[in-house]
Amino acid sequence: MAVCNTQYYWYDERGKKIKCTAPQYVDFVMSSVQKLVTDEDVFPTKYGKEFPNSFESLVKKICKYLFHVLAHIYSSHFKETLALELHGHLNTLYTHFILFIREFNLVDPKETTIMDDLTEVLCSSSGSSSNGSGNGSSNSAGAQNHVKER
Repeated sequence: MAVCNTQYYWYDERGKKIKCTAPQYVDFVMSSVQKLVTDEDVFPTKYGKEFPNSFESLVKKICKYLFHVLAHIYSSHFKETLALELHGHLNTLYTHFILFIREFNLVDPKETTIMDDLTEVLCSSSGSSSNGSGNGSSNSAGAQNHVKER
């Protein structure tokens, strides 16, 4: 899957790098995340059950892959979100996700540079809405400009 000029690869359970289409990549990501979050050994739901030692690295991997999916949606499908009037929701999701991964250092900033222009528009305090929801017209215009420039 490619976003702008960046190629993303999926790595299978043996660590083999796989070049795949965007639909395949998104399916791999969503299936993998679903499998992890429903695994009681990874995300325990019972009181007193310990999280695994690998928990932080697994959460970081999940966040990295979900970022790739969001980047793909913006680079390849943003016009459709505009047509469906879903861009405000997408911008809100993206803003919350970026602020969350920054707060807890879950994705290497080098990984997210591909979307820095959009992140600046949506996460800056000078955006049109103070809550960062991305529902304001200047935030939507910024997202549109980001897509057009790429």
